[in-house]
Amino acid sequence: MSAYPNAATATAAIASEAESGDPCCGAPLPVLGRDVTVPLVTGGEVTYAALDYAASAPALQRVWDDVAAYAPYYGSVHRGAGYLSQLSTDLFENSRVTVAEFLDCRPGDQIVFTRSTTDSLNLLAAALPDDCQVFVFETEHHASLLPWQDARVTYLNAPRTPVQAVETLERALADRDPYGPALVCVTGASNVTGELWPVKELAAAAHAHGARIVLDAAQLAPHHPVSVQELDVDWVAFSGHKLYAPFGSGVLAGRADWLQSAEPYLAGGGASKKVARRTDGGVDVEWHTTAARHEAGSPNVIGVYAIASACKALTEAGFDTLVAREQHLIATVREGLAEVPEVRVLSLFGDDAPRVGVISFVVEGWNSSHFAAALSAEYGIGVRDGLFCAHPLVRTLLGSDPQTQGECGAPEAAPGEKSLNAIRVSFGAGTPDEHVERFVRAVKELVRDGAQWKYRTEDGRCVPDRG
Repeated sequence: MSAYPNAATATAAIASEAESGDPCCGAPLPVLGRDVTVPLVTGGEVTYAALDYAASAPALQRVWDDVAAYAPYYGSVHRGAGYLSQLSTDLFENSRVTVAEFLDCRPGDQIVFTRSTTDSLNLLAAALPDDCQVFVFETEHHASLLPWQDARVTYLNAPRTPVQAVETLERALADRDPYGPALVCVTGASNVTGELWPVKELAAAAHAHGARIVLDAAQLAPHHPVSVQELDVDWVAFSGHKLYAPFGSGVLAGRADWLQSAEPYLAGGGASKKVARRTDGGVDVEWHTTAARHEAGSPNVIGVYAIASACKALTEAGFDTLVAREQHLIATVREGLAEVPEVRVLSLFGDDAPRVGVISFVVEGWNSSHFAAALSAEYGIGVRDGLFCAHPLVRTLLGSDPQTQGECGAPEAAPGEKSLNAIRVSFGAGTPDEHVERFVRAVKELVRDGAQWKYRTEDGRCVPDRG
């Protein structure tokens, strides 16, 4: 809490000043951009259907309103004597409390604000004890697959069931050096298939073998409650821009000891507690032992406050309600795609596996980039195509050779040619029913009738040919 007498009161007043609009089009939480219209190559305009939430979710209207209400009061944090600095410090530190509550953290856990999930996991990688062994499945997003290369890392093959995932990890941990530190990194929900991973069981296996575990919750936290204590994970990482707070902030939350023992992630102001010149001309530094140790520089106060606002909005909406409605949307998409024989939905764990609103698929006879371009240009639907920063996983699911190029490719791919990338549709709390219904209808029409427009490859992407 700020030492400034009225800062806490003013912070509360800012929060109450922002008001959310009514839910739009059946979506439980209204988002920015819900009324944006885009042109179609075939003529006219249509309301944009944003179905790429897994890349970046639109900002909640509530988040935008909260940020707009605070913006006039923005000031530097932690060391400013002025009212706005004290108020901003209060807001920043109370956001840390909000995130800890949202994640159900343990007493003593640290909440470190970063730029993103990628930044959070690289921070943890930099804080690993000497000679730490790291275990990570090849199915991870690159953000959680790649930061560990300076450690002794073991990459585990893609499991085909949740039980197999736990068994694979247990075997790998049983064979490790039992005396050194170890860390397991696992996703909560796949950014490719949307499937939920058995995090609690993997955490139990890790701890049984003396290892710790970090959860990449980038795709899980926007869709499901994440409890550090219930899952018994040591750290959680996630990004604001996937949690309806796209202002360039992320979170690393969890045990403090490795973070306190490590050198600061960045050296600079804010991380240092005391700096003094030595008689030999050098500099002595005493670093903070709190979260500030890894938050050097002026922090992204707007981004941090946006994350806290999103955490509050999701909590107040109730995850039971949000999950139930999302399952309805998932069923609509999956049932619609199942009616198209040319469509193959990608999955590790099978059709019955629980999942969030992330679904990837390929269409026989279509290059995925061509299909995604047609969805955008002819239907106003934004999806993602490619390998989704999870190249080993997508290649495993597609059955492609690891050396095969995965670029867009020619949009005029021959019928039946295997697509070297996939299409991903993803949605969440701000998605109206009409968007997923339009998507299903568009898939059926494109497969049945073909594209209405000609497309060409430009800079590696398929685009409408306007020449």
